[in-house]
Amino acid sequence: MSDLPERVDGVRMCRDCGEIKPLEDFHVSPKRKHGRGSYCKNCFNERSKKSYAKRVQEKYGRQVREAIAIPDGHRHCPDCDAVKPLSEFPRSRAGRAGYGGYCKPCHNARGKASVEKRGGSREYHLRRRYGIGQVDFDELLAEQGGVCAICGADDPQHVDHDHRTGWVRGILCFNCNGGLGQFRDDPGLLADAITYLKGTTWRRALIHPGVYRISSPARGRLPSRSS
Repeated sequence: MSDLPERVDGVRMCRDCGEIKPLEDFHVSPKRKHGRGSYCKNCFNERSKKSYAKRVQEKYGRQVREAIAIPDGHRHCPDCDAVKPLSEFPRSRAGRAGYGGYCKPCHNARGKASVEKRGGSREYHLRRRYGIGQVDFDELLAEQGGVCAICGADDPQHVDHDHRTGWVRGILCFNCNGGLGQFRDDPGLLADAITYLKGTTWRRALIHPGVYRISSPARGRLPSRSS
């Protein structure tokens, strides 16, 4: 330790490390005689950490983890306890610096565990998007006789709901559910489509056993033989 006095003009000796440092390296302390603390900032911070760890140990009976040195462009994942580059963390608008708090493998594992906790991906999807569970789905499908509510196709798997109210309307096959979506659930457009089909579809009328007459639509023409 240096033989210099504890304090000379413009500098001071830290009582812990014994180094002579500028006064700016000591915290301001109005209660002290010369307006500065007795420990340099580094030693003061180390003392504070040890004091906090001691209080936590005495009050809660657990150890305080030491701070991990993290280089620039990296982040610590608390699940796998590894320091990894930011590129190994998923993007997140809500996360610090635009990245999630867990690395991609740990993030995916947490998501999988969350889905399984809610009863599986199918159950999670139904409840999250439509507010019903698999049991509700099965009951509604049974009420429809196990077929699509529109075309009667077997084993429909798509939930149809009102996009304005969110109410579930029925269980449809892929084609019928997609068809309603293409027509934006608009009854007027669907009625116009029916009118259009009736006016452009050629019909065969049975006029005698084995003899049919093709009735002309309001508009349109028969395709040529070469088409």
